[in-house]
Amino acid sequence: MPSEITARHVRELLDSPDPDPRLILLEGRARVVPAAQMGTDRYRGAVEVISRDALTARLDDGDPAERDPDTLAARLQAVVDGMGA
Repeated sequence: MPSEITARHVRELLDSPDPDPRLILLEGRARVVPAAQMGTDRYRGAVEVISRDALTARLDDGDPAERDPDTLAARLQAVVDGMGA
């Protein structure tokens, strides 16, 4: 069964020590990985959900109430559900 994007994934993406982390889905599982590793065989077939930079840009422009990790996770999950991933 595919995993859902959770507040833990959002916090992991925002707090990652990597300079360019990405939230991805691979084999139905959400995980945060460095962008530099996206082209490797290990992540072949992964679907990128969002980068930290893109998420941060949305936070800067969005409603402060939407900065809650649970709310962000629900929005990202809705995007993934819409992609059929």
